[in-house]
Amino acid sequence: MIGRFKPLLKKLWERIQGDDLPGLSAQLAYFFLLSLFPLLIFLFTLLPYLPIPHQNIMGIIKGIAPKEALALINKNLKTIMSNHSGGLLSFGIIGTIWSASNGINALVRAFNKSYDVKESRSFIVARGMSILLTFGMIFVFLIALLLPVLGKGIGLFLFSYLGLTKQFLTLWGALRWLVSALILFVVFTGLYWIAPNLKMRCKSAIPGAIFATVGWIITSLGFSLYVGHFANYANTYGNIGAIIVLMTWLYLSAFIIIIGGEINAFYADRHKKNC
Repeated sequence: MIGRFKPLLKKLWERIQGDDLPGLSAQLAYFFLLSLFPLLIFLFTLLPYLPIPHQNIMGIIKGIAPKEALALINKNLKTIMSNHSGGLLSFGIIGTIWSASNGINALVRAFNKSYDVKESRSFIVARGMSILLTFGMIFVFLIALLLPVLGKGIGLFLFSYLGLTKQFLTLWGALRWLVSALILFVVFTGLYWIAPNLKMRCKSAIPGAIFATVGWIITSLGFSLYVGHFANYANTYGNIGAIIVLMTWLYLSAFIIIIGGEINAFYADRHKKNC
C-alpha cells in the first residue's frame, strides 16, 4: 500500500521544497485573514433576507476551529457589525466583496505555481473569476446554513409523526458532520477545477479535494485539541495569543489546501507522460 503512494510522496516532498510551500502558505494565511472578515460581513448582511439564525454562521466551523480563534472572530465581528451601516446594495458591500476575493486570488496564484503555469488571463478576467468564485463559496455556505434549519424542521416533523423524535436527533447529530464534510469537498473541488489557468476536467480535481477535505478536518481538530489541552497561548503571549492561534490555524489550512493542488498537479503530470 505504501509502495503504491511512494512516487507521490517523493514528488510531493520535492514540490514542497521546490515551490516553497511553507512560505507560500504564510502568504495565503495573510490573505485569508484579510478576506475572512469581509466574507463574514457579507454573509451577515444577507441574513435579514434569509431564515438563518446569526449563530449558525459561526456554528458551521464550531468544534473544528480552536476556541481562541473562534472567540476572536466573534468578538471582532460583533464590533464591526455594530459600526457597519448601509444595505446590501451599497458601495461598501462592493468593496467588501473585492476584499473577500483576495483569498481566492491568492489561491489562484498558488495553484498556478503547482501546475507550473503562468497567469495569462488579464487582470480583469482573473479578478472577475476570483469574485465569481467568492460568490460561489458564499452560495455553498448559504446552502450549508439553510440545510440545518430546513432539514432539522422537516426531519422533526416526519419523525415526530412516527414517534421517533429522539432517534432523529441522534441521527441528525451524526449527519451534520457528514454534511459539513460534503460541503467542504464541493468547495475544494470547485476551487481546484476552476482556479488554475489551464483546461482540466472536473474529475481531475477530485484527488486533491478528497485530501484537502480529510486533511483540513483532521488538522483542524488536532490543532484545536492541542491548543485546548496542551498549549496555553494566552499565558505565553497575553492578549495577542488568540491572534497567533488564528494565524497558525489559517497557515495550517493554507498548507493543506496547497498540498491538495500539488497532488492534482502530480496526477495531471503523470497522465501527460502516460499519454
